[in-house]
Amino acid sequence: MSNSTHDNDEFVRVDGQNFYLGDKPYRYVGANMWYGAYLGSPGETGDRERLTRELDVLLEHGITNLRILAASETSDLMRAVRPAVVKNTQGDLDSELLLGLDFLLAEMAKRDMKAVLYLNNFWQWSGGMSQYVAWFTGTEVLDPDVTGKWNPFMENSARFYRIEQAQQLYRKVIRSVITRTNSITGMPYNDDPTIMSWQLANEPRPGSDADGRVNFEAFERWVDVTAGYVKSLAPRQLVSTGNEGAMGTLGDAELFERSHSSPNIDYLTFHMWIKNWNWFDITKPEATYDSAVATAKHYMSQHVEIAQRLGKPIVLEEFGVERDNGVFDHKTPVAYRDRFYAMVYSVIEDNTAAGGPFVGSNFWAWGGFGKTDRADYMWQKGDDFFGDPPQEAQGLNSVFSDDETTLKVIAKHAERLQAL
Repeated sequence: MSNSTHDNDEFVRVDGQNFYLGDKPYRYVGANMWYGAYLGSPGETGDRERLTRELDVLLEHGITNLRILAASETSDLMRAVRPAVVKNTQGDLDSELLLGLDFLLAEMAKRDMKAVLYLNNFWQWSGGMSQYVAWFTGTEVLDPDVTGKWNPFMENSARFYRIEQAQQLYRKVIRSVITRTNSITGMPYNDDPTIMSWQLANEPRPGSDADGRVNFEAFERWVDVTAGYVKSLAPRQLVSTGNEGAMGTLGDAELFERSHSSPNIDYLTFHMWIKNWNWFDITKPEATYDSAVATAKHYMSQHVEIAQRLGKPIVLEEFGVERDNGVFDHKTPVAYRDRFYAMVYSVIEDNTAAGGPFVGSNFWAWGGFGKTDRADYMWQKGDDFFGDPPQEAQGLNSVFSDDETTLKVIAKHAERLQAL
């Protein structure tokens, strides 16, 4: 335990099914802004003026919690973001991107915002687990953006949990980031109440739905042991998995519950993708929207019930919908997105009002002032960052600073949550 000047009541803590900040329940409206440290960098990716303007716009609309990428890996994967935080198998880290994270956290602290920082990725867009596997086995990354095949890629990523050298490097990265001292505030990260939670990875899965069951026990053990390691380094901050829920755990709610019952996991996370999971078709909205909403409500209630059984809070930390007709151009209307956000928010408000464990959400994703002139909307090194990661069309799920109708829906939810 550090001798920091910060009181414990400045850190978000868990008490039963609730978050607390000081003696008050902490509930929040959040966004995903994976690129925050990239914009904060003094190097080639940086745009600190854009970053501070975006934080101001977020705050103005009641958005006070940001989920951010804290580790990416240098990679041969076609759509991986460049540069990356982790440079090589020695665990050398990109100093400019870390200075960017320092700047981001310092600016968030000025605005009383909280951060959730994830330390790895199951998917290819930041290097992630498949890059660790390639480093220590010498095998190919099975890049799904090249092969078009997702199941072999997922099975390959899941080898990560069993490769001892990969786990050693991952722990070295975790330690480097968590024990870092912020160059601007002079505060060790593990002593900074701006950081609400450390997250093991973005959407860690046991593998593909088709073949992943054999990996489940290794995955479950990895969750428990790694979360324990993070807790040993940052005892005053929370630890979460970053998992998608049942859909990210072989489609099996029981296995999701098992992997989140570890005492080292402070709260549950789940994600909800009505398009990716074939519940909704934006090109046939009238025919598919109502059934998608019914399925989404069932998915949310299923996970809230699991949280109640485990006696832990739960956060929906990714959800999104494309612009109308699936058009990427950000002048396109967002009627269905606005309807969907409002529905999700009303479920959270009702659960909160009833004293339930639903404590917050982070929509996917904040695109801020990002712009592109690429005909195919695909990111290339040197382009603006969007909320959409580099393997997706830039504009797919991004909420921009001039998406006034969506921002109004979000701000209204923030007001209602505060009132509760």
